[in-house]
Amino acid sequence: MRHMKPLLRLPLLALMALAAGCLYRMPVQQGNMLDDSQISQLETGMTRSQVLYLLGTPMVPPGFNNDRWDYYHYFNNYRGYRESRRITVWFKDDKVERIDSDQPIRRAQQQEQPPDAAAPDPSG
Repeated sequence: MRHMKPLLRLPLLALMALAAGCLYRMPVQQGNMLDDSQISQLETGMTRSQVLYLLGTPMVPPGFNNDRWDYYHYFNNYRGYRESRRITVWFKDDKVERIDSDQPIRRAQQQEQPPDAAAPDPSG
C-alpha cells in the first residue's frame, strides 16, 4: 500500500503540469473607444475643441500635417472576436472639413413627424 501513494501522485503532477500551460489571455483593447453615438455626432464645421471633447485626444499625434487627426480602436478577446476601426478627421481653418472612416458612419435618423391633423389646409 505504501507504493500506491507515489503512483497516485504522478498523474496528479502530470495534470497540474498540463494545466499550467492553459494560460488566461486577457482581452486587448487599444486606442480610442469609438462609439457609434459619438461618431454620428461628428459634423463638418465643428471646431477642434468640439472634436477633442467628443472623441478625445487623437491616438496618433499629428506629425507632418496638423490638420489631420487619426483615431484608431482595436479590440481582440482571443476567442475569435476582433474589431478594429479607423476615423480620420481633416481640418481646414480649424474647422472640420471632412471625415474619413473605414466603416460607414451611421447618422442618427431624424424621425419625420406626421402632418398635424389640427393644422388648417393651406389650399382652402
